[in-house]
Amino acid sequence: MVGLLVGGATRASGTVHAVGSLLAVSLLIGVVRRKPQLALAMALLGSTAVVVGTPDSVHEGLAPSYQGQFLSYLAADLVLGFVVATCARPASIVAVAVSFAVQLLVIGVFAHGDNLTVNVVIALLAMAASCTVGLLSRERREHAVALHSQEVAEAVTAERLRIARELHDMVAHSIGIIAIQAGVGSRVIQTQPAEARKALRAIEATSRETLSGLRRTLVSLRQADLGATASEQSPLAPSPGLADVERLAAATADAGVRVDVRRSGEQRPLPADIDLSAYRIVQEALTNVVRHAGTGRCRVAIDYGNEELSVEVIDDGRGATGNRSAHGFGIIGMRERAGLLHGHLSAGPRPEGGFRVAARLPLPAPIGVSVEAR
Repeated sequence: MVGLLVGGATRASGTVHAVGSLLAVSLLIGVVRRKPQLALAMALLGSTAVVVGTPDSVHEGLAPSYQGQFLSYLAADLVLGFVVATCARPASIVAVAVSFAVQLLVIGVFAHGDNLTVNVVIALLAMAASCTVGLLSRERREHAVALHSQEVAEAVTAERLRIARELHDMVAHSIGIIAIQAGVGSRVIQTQPAEARKALRAIEATSRETLSGLRRTLVSLRQADLGATASEQSPLAPSPGLADVERLAAATADAGVRVDVRRSGEQRPLPADIDLSAYRIVQEALTNVVRHAGTGRCRVAIDYGNEELSVEVIDDGRGATGNRSAHGFGIIGMRERAGLLHGHLSAGPRPEGGFRVAARLPLPAPIGVSVEAR
């Protein structure tokens, strides 16, 4: 292509040479993608050959003006913009310096008088435009990479917080029950062996259930780290929900606190996140009752409203003197769960005595078929 321009288009205008140089550069697309610096060197060499090799059109006055003589360097400027957009900054600086020096040298040798200033200005503007486009492309790509990295970091943080909440809710409740049962067993092992055996059985059942849950969590984490696909993962037990509140109440009763569960409203399938969060809130509230209330009974009320799910746990224990919020993260975790679902949680002593935890979680439109109240 350069040979055709030099040998067969000596009398053509600078515009024709510029278009021909752009067509010649289009043949270097494969080289530009793999080795952009080599492509820039070839483009500079070809553009310089076109300018230097066709002087007759200028000297004989056949070209429209001297301003068109150096338009062939537009092809090199396009490659320069790609170098600035894709290569490292030191390599980009070297490429800009070399391109500037070559163009300025050729223009200084082959341009004369007023045309020298005009062509230098045109060359500088073309280089500045190509470099600006390259820089904008680089910054946009780097910004996209930074946004992706930030999204990944936020996703990792959110997942860690979710796992921390799950482990806290699961372990704290189970360890609380185990501690209560161990204390009961140690006190009655001599006088009431049957009660001691019952406490030991409760400890065994609770600890086995907790270990099973921990094992499922750890297996899930390990498979996520190894990038296992869904088909490769071992089947996990379904997440607990409000349907398991009665089983939770039975486990709490074994720890010495009788739980009265009351349900109202049209019971229906709930979204998994709302169902799990409501269960965890009830679980954490019952754990606090066992640990701090100093009472033998409490009440759990679950109301399936049209627009929101209401969960309430009330006891007649020591109330604020139980020091429930001074240490630990139980109430903080419950409030965070409700907040993530755009709900509201209140926890505090009741005027008539005892403690109350109430959560309101917004519900989508009723779906599915209502189930018979238990």
